[in-house]
Amino acid sequence: MFMFVGVTFAADSSTVNGWVADSKCGAKGANAKGAECTKKCLAAGAKMVVVTDTDQKVLTVDNPDKLKGHEGHHVAVTGDVSGDSIHVNSVKML
Repeated sequence: MFMFVGVTFAADSSTVNGWVADSKCGAKGANAKGAECTKKCLAAGAKMVVVTDTDQKVLTVDNPDKLKGHEGHHVAVTGDVSGDSIHVNSVKML
């Protein structure tokens, strides 16, 4: 008889304040002046990221549809952080 045991690791759910930017410009575009550049880079295929206010960490967004319409905005994102990525549960404008 064989027994399989599955182990899952829960990501850390937290709220981060930061800027919705793109993977091409990252922290350089994390400000109000970078909004148009962010939109252009995302349209050209760059990945959506959140650049945190506290340490300028760049978090890749696993589900970018949740942040649609917030490109270039300063936001509070609540979600599951795992390594260098975040799965967004909710977003609020700052």
